[in-house]
Amino acid sequence: MTDEIKLPVQIVEIEPDFIGQRIDNFLLARLKGVPKSVIYRVLRKGEVRVNKKRIKPEYKLQQDDVVRIPPLTVAPEGEPISIKLSMVKNLEQHILFEDNDLIVLNKPSGMAVHGGSGLQFGVIEALRALRPLAKHLELVHRLDRDTSGCLLIAKKRSVLTHLHEQLRNKTVEKKYWALVAGDWDNRVRKVTERLKKNTLQSGERVVRVDEAEGKESETRFRILQRYQEGTLVEAFPVTGRTHQIRVHTACKGHPIACDDKYGDNTFTAQMQKIGLNRLFLHAKSLSFIHPNTETTMRIEAPLDPSLEQALTRLTRK
Repeated sequence: MTDEIKLPVQIVEIEPDFIGQRIDNFLLARLKGVPKSVIYRVLRKGEVRVNKKRIKPEYKLQQDDVVRIPPLTVAPEGEPISIKLSMVKNLEQHILFEDNDLIVLNKPSGMAVHGGSGLQFGVIEALRALRPLAKHLELVHRLDRDTSGCLLIAKKRSVLTHLHEQLRNKTVEKKYWALVAGDWDNRVRKVTERLKKNTLQSGERVVRVDEAEGKESETRFRILQRYQEGTLVEAFPVTGRTHQIRVHTACKGHPIACDDKYGDNTFTAQMQKIGLNRLFLHAKSLSFIHPNTETTMRIEAPLDPSLEQALTRLTRK
């Protein structure tokens, strides 16, 4: 391709924010547009040097390291994201909390957390366009494209590392609201079916209950309100598997309203009649320890008007 960009040799002095990061992850984040296979190839061949020495992909960066990145060919970047696009502009109004370290966003339903698979951009690319001076914006965790609610974004690598450690230690508490089919059994407080991720021939990802090969998974549930048409539940995922809440509710016979992957067509049609046209799954609150102030933060995301409206059209028990 003639429009590829040739990058010259780069000599990079490691800033404190990158101490402890693996060299492969550092290069993957820095060299956007360079295929992953190319990055690992130059590492394997010893073309990337740290302090003039060959290193392995798992090498962890140290203070004052000097990294030499060889000349590379990069695919051209697409058009820069315009902050005038309504979807990008509107994100500003969805920010629930922001300081020098992090952002908590009430992610809109229908917006992916990042671009790819035919999408020009997602939340993270849009936020980078809105905050050009925040050089290290990264997603702390993910939400499905159709799920709305609390999404945590780090502005510094040290903050990202701290929050990832909290996720591993399970000190981050995420609570979701879901409208499910049927009358939820009050005795079902915990669902622990093991989950396995499968990729269909079409490339679509589907998660199934698989007690033999699945990964350990746990979601705790609490009933918020019973309706004639279904039950509003609060879900607290202890583990963070892909589509976990959606599969755990469905495997108990209570699929989430308007779930196009694991839902029930009759229930979805009934909900569409009352005007609901999106998945009723919302990350309602997020609790974590602020990496710098060390205070416990609890942020709540209000329900979308479309979800609020749907609830008013149901018959309470």
